[in-house]
Amino acid sequence: MDSRPFRSALYIPGSKERALDKARSLAADAIIFDLEDAVAIEEKANARELLANTLASADYGPRAKLVRINGFDTDWGDADLEVIALARPEAVLLPKVNSASDIQALAAKLEGRADTSETTIWAMMETPLGILNAQEIAAAPRMAGFVMGTNDLAKELNCRFRADRLPLQYALQTCLMAARAAGIVAIDGVYNAFKDDAGLRAECEQGRDLGFDGKTLIHPAQLDVANAVFAPDEAAIDLARRQIAAFDEATAKGLGVAVVDGKIVENLHIVTARGVLARADAILQLQKAMS
Repeated sequence: MDSRPFRSALYIPGSKERALDKARSLAADAIIFDLEDAVAIEEKANARELLANTLASADYGPRAKLVRINGFDTDWGDADLEVIALARPEAVLLPKVNSASDIQALAAKLEGRADTSETTIWAMMETPLGILNAQEIAAAPRMAGFVMGTNDLAKELNCRFRADRLPLQYALQTCLMAARAAGIVAIDGVYNAFKDDAGLRAECEQGRDLGFDGKTLIHPAQLDVANAVFAPDEAAIDLARRQIAAFDEATAKGLGVAVVDGKIVENLHIVTARGVLARADAILQLQKAMS
């Protein structure tokens, strides 16, 4: 997995031309163009055509671009892929993935046409069976990332909402573990109260502390909080630099460890420190490219 930022992944309805246009100027690291939940049944056909034409002509800069199609068990999934493929999508996000066979089936469809020869696959992790099969899903062909579908998962589990998300912790950590084992991205689920900045920040901080790369968002107003929380702050950057400098000095003296702020610093800490700096630099480069 590289250091490409995925701090914020904003859902944009594929049926809303104004929203599709506005997304080109938003400070989102990634955009999820949605043809599934955000699009009414009577708008499905129009949405896929509008989105395909938009992706083929509009410039979204360096933002990661994912298209969430409808599942192949619906009346719309195959048509979504057929139309969207013409726009050479960067990635296809498949909803309600239950097993690696779901990913394999999509991979076969992508491989069958030149337009999608380099298209990657992301999986919505939002069913109990999908959570139980997270490891094999993460290792399936063309897989690039997990997106947690916490609303659907909570419905399936019949669990209660809690600010600490205790009922969802097994699922969150299982998917994160599988993603890390496979070297793919893992993005946390949405926070529904888009006007509650304090609640959003708390949930972003929990997701960050668990190890997620970023947060899926339902409203542009949530971007600033997610981008700030999932970016290394100045204190983290400063510590990383000091750890590297101290370790380099210790190594030059033939020592295997250093001490920074009264704490032992070993090679494993240097790997983490270099990752922090690489992430901070990637975010800076992305911001420059967007400006």
